[in-house]
Amino acid sequence: MTPVGDRLSRMVRQVQAQARVPAVAAALHRADRPLWTCEVGETGNDTTLGPETAFRIGSVTKTFTAVLTVQCRDDGLLDLDDPLERHLDLPAHGELTVRRLLSHTAGLQREPYGDVWDTLRAPDAEAFLADLARAERVLPTGRRYHYSNLGMALLGRLVGHLRGGTWAEVLAERVLTPLGLTGTTVAPGPTAATGFLVDAYSDEAHPEQPTDFGAIGPAAQLWSTATDMARWAAFLADPAALDPDGRVLAPTTLDEMRWPLTVTDETVWSGGFGLGLILVPQGDRVVHVGHDGAMPGFLAAVYGRRGGEGTAGAMGAAVLGTSGTAAQLFELPHRLLAAAAEHDPADTVPWRPGPPTPPEVRGLLGRWWGEGFEYVFSWHDGALRARGSDDPAGRPPAVFAPLPDRPDVYRTVSGREVGELLRLTRDASGAVVRMHWATYRFTRHQETFDRYDFRA
Repeated sequence: MTPVGDRLSRMVRQVQAQARVPAVAAALHRADRPLWTCEVGETGNDTTLGPETAFRIGSVTKTFTAVLTVQCRDDGLLDLDDPLERHLDLPAHGELTVRRLLSHTAGLQREPYGDVWDTLRAPDAEAFLADLARAERVLPTGRRYHYSNLGMALLGRLVGHLRGGTWAEVLAERVLTPLGLTGTTVAPGPTAATGFLVDAYSDEAHPEQPTDFGAIGPAAQLWSTATDMARWAAFLADPAALDPDGRVLAPTTLDEMRWPLTVTDETVWSGGFGLGLILVPQGDRVVHVGHDGAMPGFLAAVYGRRGGEGTAGAMGAAVLGTSGTAAQLFELPHRLLAAAAEHDPADTVPWRPGPPTPPEVRGLLGRWWGEGFEYVFSWHDGALRARGSDDPAGRPPAVFAPLPDRPDVYRTVSGREVGELLRLTRDASGAVVRMHWATYRFTRHQETFDRYDFRA
């Protein structure tokens, strides 16, 4: 094992011992290194703890249901702003939109009607629909983040209906098989660990009985391995590396899912929520994207890393444990990702000269002024870019793409003013003398808004 591998293993072993978790499995996936895994403890049954051991992943299941939902949008089967009733015949709450349910801002109560977490008897499809009208809208739609297993269960039902199968069938066909997630299943298999409630005041561990969550399955049903979940986390962070043909989702769709739509805590703003994904800022323009999960006897945390110095491509970590109360497990994947990026950073890619800049672009490169601020326009990696001269090093540039049917007009495709147009104005000789970006005037020299040139 490498020195960094030893460091990561020590972190896992410390949490397993300090949090008193019967079994912990962790894995780190990255495009530039072999898969790292670590297992500590015992399964609690006759199986041996190892990389193939399956754990219940609870609400990490929601990330799969979210991906299936936006797949339907990409395939033209729905719009994210469609109300459910446009596609499903429901006795209540059909006016809630897909986007609101994905982002937990629909205001729907957390659980289906009844005391599911007391009885551990989840409704089947028939009972789920029969009791839907008894579920409350506890907040006005769009008011704030309010987590809802019920809402995600409705999306799972929607996906199955649109695809002509069950949620589980669609999941296997459209996500698990294309990504090679062979250890991820709806039901526990022969390698499944036993979940436990560890006694607060002694070393006794009480086994929890696995339960089938029926119609609530799209919110919390799945079992998986740490290796599968590290791969899944890497996909959520860097889909092009694991799915280059976009069989599951286009990278731009994952970009959309990762965009924060709401904060999860209005007092500290320490995390956000996109379309089915938890977003955890780490500082220095690094964000971890994924989800946590909790079920009786099990906890899971699955996150991919984006941005920042040292972050490798397709970098994801998963930590799965057989304790329902060891909250330290939730922080461990974030620590593993940070340690790997710091102590085994991604290799620096050598710079190599590129092809010549297109002649229609060359004349506009260099320094421009807009709104009193200086910007630098450049050509890198086959695209026109712009950065504020005082931008911090880690801030991504604006990137532009030409509009084929409109000469000298570009669309901002990422970064500052994304979506806005950049229009070039040339003089009689063809030189670019002025630009308008998002309608703001850009000139070669600093000017006031009434065009006073300070060189005068």
